[in-house]
Amino acid sequence: MIRAGMGDPTGRREAQRRRQNKPGPSEKYELRADGPTSMGSLAYREDLEEEKNSEFTWEVQANNQAYNSQFKEKVFLCWQRKKYKKNIIHTAKYNVFSFLPLNLYEQFRRFSNLYFLLIILLQSIPEISTLPSFTLLVPLICLLTIRAIRDLVDDIGRHKSDKIVNNRPCQILTGKSFLWRKWKNIRVGDLVCLHKDSIVPADLVLLASTEPSSLCYVETADIDGETNLKFRQAPMITHHELTSIRKIASFQGKVVCEEPNSRMHHFVGCLEWKGKKYPLDIGNILLRGCKVRNTDTCYGLVIYAGFDTKIMKNCGKIHLKRTKIDHLMNRLVILIFVSMVVVSMALAFGFWHKVKEFKGHHYYVSAMHPHSVAVEAFFIFWGYLILLSVLVPMAMFVMAEFIYLGNSVYINWDQHMYYEPQDLPAKARSTSLNDLLGQVEYIFSDKTGTLTQNIMTFKKCCINGVVYGPEETPGKENPFLWNKFADGKLLFCNTQLLQAVRANQDWRVREFWRVLAICHTVMVQEMNNQLVYQAASPDEEALVTAARNFGYVFLARTQDSITLMELGEECVYQVLAMMDFNSIRKRMSVLVRKPEGSIYLYTKGADTVIYERLKKKGETEWATEEALASFATETLRTLCLACKEVEEDVYKEWRQRHQEASILLQNRTQALHELYEEMEQSLQLLGATAIEDRLQDGVLETIKCLKQGNIKVWVLTGDKQETAVNVGFACELLSENMIILEEKEIVRILEVYWENNNLQGGKKKELPLQFKMALVINGEFLDQLLLSLRKEPRALVQNVNVDPLESWQEPGEERVDFLQARRLSLMWRTLGIQLRSSGLIPQHEDSKTLRIAEKQRERAFVELASRCQAVICCRVTPKQKALIVTLVKKYQNVVTLAIGDGANDVNMIKTADIGVGVAGQEGMQAVQNSDYVLAQFCFLRRLLLVHGRWSYMRVCKFLRCFLYKTLASMMVQIWFSFYNGFTAQPLYEGWFLALFNLLYSTLLVLYIGLFEQDVSAERSLELPELYIAGQKDELFNYWVVLQAFAHGTATSLVNFFMTLWISQDSAGPVSLSDYQSFAVVVALSSLLSITMEIILITKYWTVLFLLAIFLSLCFYVVMTSLTQSLWLFKHFPKTFPFLYADLNVLSQPHIMLVILLNVSLNTLPVLAFRVIYQALKKPQRKEEVEKVISEEITVEPVPCIRRESRARRSSYAFSHREGYANLITQGTILRRSAGVNSDMLVDHTVPPDEPSGSMKESLWYPRKMSFLGRKRHSHHGKVSSEDMQPPSEEKLAYSPESLPPTEMPLSTLESQSTSIESQMLPSSQTSLQSQPAYLPQEKTSLWKIRKLSWKNWPYIWQKEPEPHREGILPVSSSNLSAVMETVPPSAKGSSISEQPMEVEPSPVEREPSPMEWLPEPSGEQAAPDLAEQLP
Repeated sequence: MIRAGMGDPTGRREAQRRRQNKPGPSEKYELRADGPTSMGSLAYREDLEEEKNSEFTWEVQANNQAYNSQFKEKVFLCWQRKKYKKNIIHTAKYNVFSFLPLNLYEQFRRFSNLYFLLIILLQSIPEISTLPSFTLLVPLICLLTIRAIRDLVDDIGRHKSDKIVNNRPCQILTGKSFLWRKWKNIRVGDLVCLHKDSIVPADLVLLASTEPSSLCYVETADIDGETNLKFRQAPMITHHELTSIRKIASFQGKVVCEEPNSRMHHFVGCLEWKGKKYPLDIGNILLRGCKVRNTDTCYGLVIYAGFDTKIMKNCGKIHLKRTKIDHLMNRLVILIFVSMVVVSMALAFGFWHKVKEFKGHHYYVSAMHPHSVAVEAFFIFWGYLILLSVLVPMAMFVMAEFIYLGNSVYINWDQHMYYEPQDLPAKARSTSLNDLLGQVEYIFSDKTGTLTQNIMTFKKCCINGVVYGPEETPGKENPFLWNKFADGKLLFCNTQLLQAVRANQDWRVREFWRVLAICHTVMVQEMNNQLVYQAASPDEEALVTAARNFGYVFLARTQDSITLMELGEECVYQVLAMMDFNSIRKRMSVLVRKPEGSIYLYTKGADTVIYERLKKKGETEWATEEALASFATETLRTLCLACKEVEEDVYKEWRQRHQEASILLQNRTQALHELYEEMEQSLQLLGATAIEDRLQDGVLETIKCLKQGNIKVWVLTGDKQETAVNVGFACELLSENMIILEEKEIVRILEVYWENNNLQGGKKKELPLQFKMALVINGEFLDQLLLSLRKEPRALVQNVNVDPLESWQEPGEERVDFLQARRLSLMWRTLGIQLRSSGLIPQHEDSKTLRIAEKQRERAFVELASRCQAVICCRVTPKQKALIVTLVKKYQNVVTLAIGDGANDVNMIKTADIGVGVAGQEGMQAVQNSDYVLAQFCFLRRLLLVHGRWSYMRVCKFLRCFLYKTLASMMVQIWFSFYNGFTAQPLYEGWFLALFNLLYSTLLVLYIGLFEQDVSAERSLELPELYIAGQKDELFNYWVVLQAFAHGTATSLVNFFMTLWISQDSAGPVSLSDYQSFAVVVALSSLLSITMEIILITKYWTVLFLLAIFLSLCFYVVMTSLTQSLWLFKHFPKTFPFLYADLNVLSQPHIMLVILLNVSLNTLPVLAFRVIYQALKKPQRKEEVEKVISEEITVEPVPCIRRESRARRSSYAFSHREGYANLITQGTILRRSAGVNSDMLVDHTVPPDEPSGSMKESLWYPRKMSFLGRKRHSHHGKVSSEDMQPPSEEKLAYSPESLPPTEMPLSTLESQSTSIESQMLPSSQTSLQSQPAYLPQEKTSLWKIRKLSWKNWPYIWQKEPEPHREGILPVSSSNLSAVMETVPPSAKGSSISEQPMEVEPSPVEREPSPMEWLPEPSGEQAAPDLAEQLP
């Protein structure tokens, strides 16, 4: 078993649980082939994938392609292929060979295309054909070609993007040197060299770097928008051994790890080298897509390449997106086809009866009909099916493609959605989803980079109760010219505050800026004679920069000192202790000795924790509290600053106890936190800062407008909860009068729900509701809430008794503990028991029972979330984002839209019905996978409320008009059948049928589809309530279709039977009794009636509309004159039989009156009905909208919900995990002077320029994985060095000789003891010591573990083949779970051996000794010394 080293102990225990708790036969699950929107089997599929990929069967040997190529995987039967994929990626759907078959397959999935293909095949049979086959074949080919070209253009864009990515340059070890190659040439097992600002080409194990301790800093802005740096670290063995290119070229280590999977936060493996095994975890891995920062050169071993990389495993699949109208039309085609079959059968039966009767009376014509009556009736059936095929007009689908294209062009041309600063217009990458933009009900938005600019601005501050804000009219002259270190990017300036600072009279002002300049973990370096800060969070950088501008400049730091320039005077502060931030403490403190010798504690943190620790509360404190409340109302991120002077004797006594606590073997974290708590008391408040996480322009107005349009906005972010909630208030998604449901409340509400719906009888009750509720959850809780029933109860209950230190929390801190996790677990398990015991489900159908239970809880969660006014999901992974979108689509049956700007949003964008990519400063992954591209979130308002609503309204009206005109003109064929002996003879002239949908009535309906507007764009934005019509499918549904059918049928009845009634008993050259004259009158009546109907329903009249009417009538006159001309009749009498038919009819005035009568009867009653209906209809739209938007729910309150008032929100703005404090105090993070490892920097040649259109590669997304209430310190940066550092003597190497023994930095002592203990303890205990404890004191007994003594330590002794050196004990690692465990050294008699390195360390900081040797305990002293250290 492999230990998950470096702060990730979850991997080993999870692997053990997966092996020890494999499901039995009754727990097997049937995999269901669900569609894209079905998540019923998602949990089962992921569980099986996790079980499969948790086996450590992935072996990669460095520099040995022959070894790596021997691994094969079975594809089909005996066909095998190489197990390890190449690094080339293909995200496109088609290639040269697959385009035609795949595209045709996708197109013929539409029933309408299959229908047209069937009719064309029937038309090609002479015996049954009533219309020439080209009337449908040519339009079908055009339709398929148009759609194929559209898909081809989109796929060509993907091919170009893939080509750019695959051809990026990278240095690969070839022979004995690194040569420039392309990404696509990388293979698993290759060694690659990366330089500063390089993008990681594949998933690598970091082997070495030029940074101290082989650290490597990476940036994930392309993923989550966070500009703060995360760090990774190479294993100590490779850090010490691989010190030159020659040694790297000869490296033959083998990595054994888990199979490729999508868990981006998790990795477990080991490095086998020189007969030993060394643990690897996610902290040693560079994931594909990360960008190397602040690291000159690093080297890595490729373990996953191409589609095996974690980011590609998370990308999701490309789904074929179709609109609701498209699905409805598909069903309508089926209904129309079934209706046509029924009508054709009825008419064929009529023919059979008519012919039988006709032959009985006229026996002499039997010789003309060689076939039997049944056969002829069979032919007539197919003839009618072809004749009536025009009821599903091909032209409608062809014109719809042009309408979609035209509305997409309008989006591209809209100057109101053009972002001038970046020269980015809006772009519709998909042309088939425009009408869906008018039906969106749920918007799922990323936060960072989408809602916010990710720019932290120092906005205001409060010092000694006085609030200083930015000046509204700053002077033209730069007020910071006196300060040569000032940063010109900082916009904050206040003359009054600047005068107070420069006067240097008020000690509070002085200490305020001193806290900001000292209490942080920012690293500084000088570039081009400028100070450049690198912070663990953008908030810290903003605060330190503000102090820099006001004269308190952070210049440099060492392990035990920090140097400031205070108003021109350089001061060096001795750092005695650093008490780093974590998510429980919500504060950071630094204990320093000033140059004059006094000791001060500087603290900054959340207002709630600082105020609890103040010495007194006077006028200053109350004034500051009022300022904090004011800052909170402005949605600023607040931070309180405090300090206190520490007496020398108090410090010495505290230091002694701190040193003792830092070497405890049990409960060390709790003991240290208690000491921190003791020191951070009786503070004196200095003031508060207010930082603005700036929203993008127009976000607030956009969200407010969308909410008025009944569109719900959910925020799905990977950021921490405090930040997301603060942005929620800034966007007004959240408000002070909302009840914000968090984890505890959600569990209680769901418990009440299950109690009321125990499935054993009684009426089902809905979820209890409160007025204006909001839901705030994180990714961990979502995992437990929707985890598979097979796995979840076992996992949660087992984890209750693990790592009790992690459950420690500060007094009064409300948290969801493990007991709550057990309640949730048991609640879901009880649900499954209830289902079986209720008798509704047979006992043996366990898998079916659990599927039903899973759907029940998914539905309950979605129902609860959908009834909240706002939902914010924090710390969610890309797959969780897609899961939330899918659940809402599945159980709410609504149109969803996802908008994001990072690679972590790609899966969500692909899953939603509409994906919108925000083109900004981050990568182009989201844009490449989106349907629409916007430059700013605020443009979403116009995209939906204007373009979306217009497109929906236009398409709906176009379809209704087309269906109406088709029925009005073609239903007469059925009526005519009753008078032509059911012979399937067409009524109209053949050319009228061919040109009717092509020229005569096309322009008018095309104008409606392209230009129709019910209200202007400005009015659409002013009245977002109009958008609700699309959400409710009011403009096109079965009722609207039925109305169109009825209206068209009525029009055809009037045109046919009125003309027939008038033409009876008439004869002579001007009568209507002949076939051609009758057909012309009916055709012209239908055309004019349809034209009048379109004129009446069109609301937006322009010159183009008048031109369309004129051209339509002109086309009829011109084309009729041509097709009925004498010349064509002479040459093609059978093709053009209607000689001068229209001219003869229209030359008679009384026939014109018949046409006028038909048009009037079709128009006037409908017009009168509409006027009367509108007059009688109550204007309920506004009332309904107000009811939807501002409805007050007045159900009984839920007694289990108790929420405190949110009068002031604490928005502690720093990183969710610990910062760099321990790395700083150990010296691990500090750079050496020039010359160290300089031989590794052998190749700094600039790679070939990438194409200008290079797309940024998608990055991995940090996720903390734990069960409910369990906080894991994973290596996504900003974690303590206790969690990061493997056992190494490097931590013991530092001994500040300049300090007296009583003033050695406590953090150094603590890190030393941490290193010693981490080497002594087993892996699980080592992990425990490095984790914060969260459990409250009153519950400690529930989680207390047995104290260990030195006698029961599971240590392993292994003899080395070489002889032992004196006083040195070789350390072994015989298996994967034991990691360098030995008895701790005594305080006396231990020595540290140094192994000579090829590169000499600089005089400033000597190179630490390798971790292979540890000091040997001196005889019998080991046990007594250890016993004294035990608590």
